[in-house]
Amino acid sequence: MRRVGTMVFVLTIVIAACGGSAPQPAADTPPPIRAKVDRAAAVEVDRTVELSGTVEALRTAAVASRVMATVVAVLVQPGDSVKAGQVLAEIDPAAAKGQEAQARGALAQAEAALALAQRNYERFVALHASSAASELELDLARMQFEQAKGAVEQAQGAVAAAASIAADAQVVAPFAGRVAAKLVEVGDLAVPGRPLFLVESAAGRRLVVQVPESLASGVRVGSQIPVRLDAAPAGGNEFGRVVEMTPGANPASHTFTVKIQLDGVDIPSGAAGRAAIPAGRRSTVTVPERAVLLQGGVAMVVLRDQEGKARTRAVTVGNRLPDGRVEVLSGLSGGEVVLVDVRSLPADGTPVEELQ
Repeated sequence: MRRVGTMVFVLTIVIAACGGSAPQPAADTPPPIRAKVDRAAAVEVDRTVELSGTVEALRTAAVASRVMATVVAVLVQPGDSVKAGQVLAEIDPAAAKGQEAQARGALAQAEAALALAQRNYERFVALHASSAASELELDLARMQFEQAKGAVEQAQGAVAAAASIAADAQVVAPFAGRVAAKLVEVGDLAVPGRPLFLVESAAGRRLVVQVPESLASGVRVGSQIPVRLDAAPAGGNEFGRVVEMTPGANPASHTFTVKIQLDGVDIPSGAAGRAAIPAGRRSTVTVPERAVLLQGGVAMVVLRDQEGKARTRAVTVGNRLPDGRVEVLSGLSGGEVVLVDVRSLPADGTPVEELQ
């Protein structure tokens, strides 16, 4: 009985051991991802140097009062949209009306002087006709009469100008746009020529950069220039067109002022930007921009390996190129097959089915 019990015990252990080493069911294979593919291309592109610049509006105006007077109302704030002719501030009309009254008083004096000069001239004409006045005396009277007429015309112009100012004791927007800066408060003294507001056009921006002489040969009016704008909602990569370049260099800084128009960009003027100025050729790797996904602020691409499986890889991207591709500064060497228009990152090992 003892031997039988021992054999049963050993047999139980063997069976248990065999059962423990039985093959496990294979893990489920993820469903395939279907996508178009492209290749990371090793190409020659323009070598660029990034230069910092400042964004400005296409049109800017410093708006001032036409008369010295106290500001009694400020009707707009920075950032407000305005229409052409919209009232920005009102000034005390009393000062303008006082200037008009003063101009009218000067006109009355000039008219009185003209009447006196005319009577004097007519008297000398009569005296000269009777040989009671010399030719010189007549010429002098005629000159005084002409001077008096000129003084009246000048006084009439001053009255018209003063009346225009008095009738429009308001500071208005010269064109449609928005208020970039408010430089006045109620109670301030408005002085002709001193800006009260800065108004800028709402649509259109341009980036102004100073290009060194060594890089100026690579810039032409009409050139497409990659720019980075940190304040742009989409994160900044844009293309701009060179619309203006000074014909000569600044003798102090030895730089050319270049203005790059930014279409479809709505960011505050004064924001910083960087322009990639061409500086020769260099080798780089490019992929379609649509192959790059942002995951937690990290640029990622999805590759198809030799077994047809998906592999994710982090990359560092550089400039956008006009052909819809983007530079890859690190992470790819060229020749890799990348997936395009992938909405989310698949798990590594996911089968890839190519869409034609």
